[in-house]
Formats: sequence, structure tokens, C-alpha cells
Amino acid sequence: MTASNSTAPAPTSADTPAVGLRTVNSLDHEGFVALLGSVFEHSPWVAERAAAARPFAGVDALHQAMIAVVEGLPTDERIAFLCAHPELAGKEAQSGSMTSDSTTEQASAGLDALSPAELEQITRMNAEYRQRHGFPFIICVPRYTKQEILDEFRRRTAEDTEAELAEAVRQITVITGRRLQAVVRDGARS
Repeated sequence: MTASNSTAPAPTSADTPAVGLRTVNSLDHEGFVALLGSVFEHSPWVAERAAAARPFAGVDALHQAMIAVVEGLPTDERIAFLCAHPELAGKEAQSGSMTSDSTTEQASAGLDALSPAELEQITRMNAEYRQRHGFPFIICVPRYTKQEILDEFRRRTAEDTEAELAEAVRQITVITGRRLQAVVRDGARS
């Protein structure tokens, strides 16, 4: 059965009411991707590839299928995937071109209201991290204060790049789990 919203624009968790898992499982391929394509930053192909694993027994199983897509990528593709994510308080934030999810998440720690000195510090830290590891610093911002984020920036910049690849995926797992819970709910009702 084809859902009537199968051609709707890709929503974000910030502006979409949660739908039931039964509905998600019954969507056609295009509807599934339209609903879940924005959960992973600028990467609707994650939802597209995970769709084949339906039906999902729960939101956690859906999330695990999506994470498995990311974890199954060769290293160069995983780095390209990470590079689709915005830097903290970076050029996307400054130009207003971040997704609404990223905007809300970064604002939760005050990264949208930095002093000029703080902005200069984060800009420098973004550059140092990217130069060392080859992808942007990724952290589940709502779980940290601004000071904790700065501390993590310093600590993680010094880490081994392989360890940081794994940590970035762990952070994305938390971020996307939160986003997915805002879009899909478990339960018998659609």
C-alpha cells in the first residue's frame, strides 16, 4: 500500500510530528526515504539503503539498521559521510545554512551566541581538528555544556584518527537516535 505522503519533502525531527512504526513499515520506498532521509545529516542514502531491512520490530531495530549502513562503509566513504556534517559554529552556522536539526542542537549549548573570542577559539579548534583527522569534529551537542564541548575538542584533537573515526560514528549514533525518536514512535497505533 502506498502512503499518501510518499512525495512529501524531507522533514526534520524538529518540525515533524512522530509517526507510528507501523506507518513507517508500510510506506513505499520513496515515502520511507522522504520521512527518514534527514535523520542522518545530508545523507538520505542511509535511509534509502536501510529501507530494505523492513519491517522493523521497533525504533531501536530501525536505528540499528541505519547505523549498520554507516558502519558498513569503507573508510574513505565513511570519511566523506562525516564531512557532510557541519563544523561547530562554522561557516554553515554563520551563513544560516545548517539543517534545522543542527541549528537547534548547536543552539542548545549556546553555540549560536558565542562572543567574538569564543568564535575565534572554536574556529581555530575546528581547523586544527580537521587538519589532524580529515573530517569535522562531531559531538552530540545537547549532551554537553559549552565548556565540556571545548574540553572534548582539546582532548579529541590529540587522539588517534582511527579512534576518532569510531568516536565520530558513536556520536552520530547518539545524535541520530535522538532525531529518530522525534520522528518515529514505537507502539501498535499508526
